[in-house]
Amino acid sequence: MTRVDRLIAYPVKSMDGADRKRARLPEDAPLAGDRSYAVLEADADPETASVGGGGGYVNGKSERRVHEVRASYDLPQPADATPASVTLATPDRGPRTFDLPGGTEAMAAWLGEHYGYPVHVVRDDGGFPDDASARGPTVVSRATLAEVASWYDGVDADEMCRRLRPNVVLADCPAFWEDRLFADRASRVRFRVGDAELLGVNPCQRCVVPSRDPDTGSETPGFRETFLERRRATMPEWSGGDWFDHDFRLMVNTETPAATAGAEIAVGDEVEVLGTTSAPESA
Repeated sequence: MTRVDRLIAYPVKSMDGADRKRARLPEDAPLAGDRSYAVLEADADPETASVGGGGGYVNGKSERRVHEVRASYDLPQPADATPASVTLATPDRGPRTFDLPGGTEAMAAWLGEHYGYPVHVVRDDGGFPDDASARGPTVVSRATLAEVASWYDGVDADEMCRRLRPNVVLADCPAFWEDRLFADRASRVRFRVGDAELLGVNPCQRCVVPSRDPDTGSETPGFRETFLERRRATMPEWSGGDWFDHDFRLMVNTETPAATAGAEIAVGDEVEVLGTTSAPESA
């Protein structure tokens, strides 16, 4: 039976993740506390900023130096990744801890010195997910991470996980099993994780971030071209479909139904596909 192998939250958007044994599922965020903080350019408004490169967020799409920042967190709540503090370090500066939420101005000043321009740090309990229309946890399998890592010299499954940044990693299933969790654009796939039900929406459209070394930001030569070729060559029979206007897609975006909000999922939970349902007309 497919099961949850890892749960990973990213308390500060675009920074390092933190493994969790269990996590609460809000209706409007991937996991409780996930991406509850974000770094933006000084004049950017979080209400109108875009996650695309140059859209106001200081993220891997727009700023290579994001990859040089190491982050660790004090996460006092067992099922909520909202940090009580964050400790940051870069290759040329030792660790410094910022208490949250009160230390956001000092954190912004420290990061601004690293980036070379002013930034500000914002908080939202609903998080700052990349896909505003599918705000549930992102899902991939451990076998998929290993398979995709094998396409590149010197990259292992753990590094590929850091490049792709999933919330839920599955085990005891073949590579690309998670592609069973989406159907066509008019449908959602119902699936159960432990006692919680989620809706699979679409295969995640990838950006430039997975093509970079997660520690240095240096580009892996030919990453996208290799990915496109191998993704098509290894596409399982249960995948494909009308979501694949291009093949630079991997991992599954989900929704958390209102009836599931507040439920918890945990490492070791079994995962079961329940069937399909119609997508909302506005989707």
